[in-house]
Amino acid sequence: MLRGRTRELTQLEAHLTRAAQQGESTTLVLRGEAGIGKSALLTETAKTAEAQHFKVLRTTGMEAESELPFAALHLLLHRETDRIAALPAPQAAALRTALGLPGSTSEGGPSDGGRNTDPFLTGLALLTLLAELAETQPLLCVLDDAHWLDQPSAQALLFAARRLAAEGVVLLFAVREPHAPRFPAPGLPELRLTGIDDAAAAHLLAEHAGDLPPYVHRHILTESRGNPLALRELPAAQREGHLTTHSGSYTPPPSSHSRVQQTFTDRIAALPEATRTLLLVAAAEGTGDLAATTTAAATLGATVADLEPAERRHLLALEAGKLTFRHPLIRAAAYRSAPLASRVAAHRALAEALPRVGGADRRAWQLAAASTAPDEYVAATLEETARHARARGGYAAEAAARERAAQLTPDGPARARRLALAAVAAADAGQSEHAAALAQRAAPHLTDPALLARLARVRASVARERDEFDAAHKVLVDTASAIAERAPDRAALLLYEAMTAAWVAGHHPSIADVTGRVAALGLGTPPGSPPYLPAVDGLARLAAGDPSRALPPLRELFTYLRTEDHRLGLRERASIAAWFAPLADLENGVALAAELERECREQGAIGPLPLVLLLRARARILLGRHGCALAGAADGVRIAEDSGQRHYAAQLSGVLAYLAALTGDETRVKELAGTIGPGQAPPGRVWSAAAQPLLDLTLGRHEAALRGYQDLAAGPAAHTTVALYCVPDHVEAAVRTGNADGVRELADRYADWAGHTGAPWARAIAARCRALLAEAGTGDDAVHAAYEEALRLHTDDGRPFERARTRLLFGQWLRRAGRRSEARAPLRAALEAFETLEAPPWAERARAELRATGESRTRQSSGQLALDRLTPQERQVVRLAAAGLTNRDIGAQLFLSPRTVGYHLYNAYPKLGVSSRGDLARHGLQAEQTEVEHATG
Repeated sequence: MLRGRTRELTQLEAHLTRAAQQGESTTLVLRGEAGIGKSALLTETAKTAEAQHFKVLRTTGMEAESELPFAALHLLLHRETDRIAALPAPQAAALRTALGLPGSTSEGGPSDGGRNTDPFLTGLALLTLLAELAETQPLLCVLDDAHWLDQPSAQALLFAARRLAAEGVVLLFAVREPHAPRFPAPGLPELRLTGIDDAAAAHLLAEHAGDLPPYVHRHILTESRGNPLALRELPAAQREGHLTTHSGSYTPPPSSHSRVQQTFTDRIAALPEATRTLLLVAAAEGTGDLAATTTAAATLGATVADLEPAERRHLLALEAGKLTFRHPLIRAAAYRSAPLASRVAAHRALAEALPRVGGADRRAWQLAAASTAPDEYVAATLEETARHARARGGYAAEAAARERAAQLTPDGPARARRLALAAVAAADAGQSEHAAALAQRAAPHLTDPALLARLARVRASVARERDEFDAAHKVLVDTASAIAERAPDRAALLLYEAMTAAWVAGHHPSIADVTGRVAALGLGTPPGSPPYLPAVDGLARLAAGDPSRALPPLRELFTYLRTEDHRLGLRERASIAAWFAPLADLENGVALAAELERECREQGAIGPLPLVLLLRARARILLGRHGCALAGAADGVRIAEDSGQRHYAAQLSGVLAYLAALTGDETRVKELAGTIGPGQAPPGRVWSAAAQPLLDLTLGRHEAALRGYQDLAAGPAAHTTVALYCVPDHVEAAVRTGNADGVRELADRYADWAGHTGAPWARAIAARCRALLAEAGTGDDAVHAAYEEALRLHTDDGRPFERARTRLLFGQWLRRAGRRSEARAPLRAALEAFETLEAPPWAERARAELRATGESRTRQSSGQLALDRLTPQERQVVRLAAAGLTNRDIGAQLFLSPRTVGYHLYNAYPKLGVSSRGDLARHGLQAEQTEVEHATG
């Protein structure tokens, strides 16, 4: 019976009820100090779940295995590995690889070679497996001491926790304070445990201290502060003479945790020496391995018989063949109370006791714990452990092993190399801050140009994640200068990346600096080499507004990379897609992004996916495919947040703000803009900065729109593609407020760029700008001719939204010119397009113009209105379902379980007024069928 925990038990049982009765998946993180009752609550909940016919999986994080990749996941799933075969092939291979099972297809290798395994694919595989396990009965997963979970296991479990929805799975984590930083779980619900109330504490104490006098009771109640472990253990300490009590005044210790810890330390100190030795070895071993512990203890003069005094005092027990400390604080006390020399001896003995095959990684860490001076043998052994970790996707474990190997290496090139590779692994694990610190320590001592270049790219990537674009620029150009003579091709790549960082940040001094460095270094581009340096010049000229000389070298690099992209990783190939926008080749851009998205989803490569979704969403917006852009960007935000890529989450939120502006949703624009802090670098701000003036333009607030576009044009992102694409809106706002003369030069620059791209849609919009400016005074013939030219160029240009806007503006001008009958045809076409493209404010403007011509049109069809009621996730699921994909296929595409896919369809069907997949086509979901086919292969 748990005293004083009725409220907490009720809350936990509610999670079970929701899973059993509604099929709902939930997660809860229990946090509290040692002994506060977390484990007891988990145990009681597990008993209740078993009584309700749940399947229950349970494991406990162990400090000794916190550096072994997927150790906790293996313990959780070891009885369910036969179910892995039912998973999609890439997921099954990833999970087998993570768990070290036969049949894995890992191609991973050491950090200095081999393909990286995306760590989030294991999380996706776990998500699917948990859904499979819950197919016939609800499932409860209990993870105690989650602060000691190895990072790959924790990462996979948290990824699954955030994506479970309708599977009937309950995940419960328990985290001991003050270890919370080891298990951050932002966004997941928490239950913080404090001490039980006075009445419950008195009842619990009476059960364990009925033989002690009242003044001792009062003393223990004061010291325990409602901590159940203290209420149980302090009476035993009193009986053994390890608790001083008196009936006078008393000042309690800082916490019950520290008091209980000291009590355990005192009780252990009173044990025989051989028993203390055995407890120390068991604590140093940490996993409960009886054979390894007793073998190591024997070399130090202790035997199994020496366990008896500790068992009698309920400090340690043998359960199911494993040595188990009754509480983690006892293990901590047994280890920390021993002298350093004894701890070193225990680790050395364990290293000798562990098998060299099957226990090599644990042996390496025991050798490391026993080392107090540089040791090349131990360092090399840890490097082998690091290679094993990378092969299984355990980049955090790899980073830890390489860093410890570096610590055991004397100063010199070998130490610097190990630190550098630790930094690379830490970056792969998403440990940006730690990666930056390791890189900073390694860089001054490196001489190998290849490793220097690689480390510079890691440092620059970390700096960009922090929105420190100037710092990214500096490390790239400085490293390029240092290696230019020995490795000119690598230096050229670094200079190109530095120019890209400077261009994105809108920092013109940095742009000039890169140009100057190229000239000073005298680098050239030999035949057959990647044309990075011409592209550096092209970017500088693009920033200076010189498209005639900017676009050719950018096209050259783009063409080269497209022909060589089979040699590049997904993230590098995704960066190529970013250049479709300035080149105005949006159709190929969205096709490449679709291809990359398909590859990411098939491979479970979640790391590069937010960038791919960002690029695809941007291209879709520029092509007028707003519905698909919304669904993709919303999914991108979730994936970026799940994978800790805050910079991409901010940029995708900006895209969502821009889309909200197109629909006139002022509340949503403000909400999304509020998630992007004022300190965010231009890539994160530019789309949200463009959203506000677009919202004003959409709602007819032309004065406010003009001010917003003027600020954008004067800001650091003025030269970026987003600002360039905003020029037509800027021109429209200026003309409508009588400020046409202020934007003529801007319109001319846009027309110059459009002419050099050769893209019909860009030239069409340039003609539309010319027509708007002609409305300000050139004459009717010039206006009419410019609109006619724009519409001719718009024919089959793939930009239906912009074509509709041109027709709306043309119809408005015709109506105001008194040519009402002529105005109706372009206005009707504009209205139909806006309704199809789900742009209600723009459709309403076209409808109002039609009414002004004397023609009345009804609002959009009920089917289209119904589509607007779907959430972005539902829209994405419905579109793929309409394309013929099964729930399982859709789940693999969207990183959801098949049951969650079914849940979204179940919610979407009534909104659409349909009852089956076959009815979905009539809701216009085939409008972007080509894109869906690209995305699904």
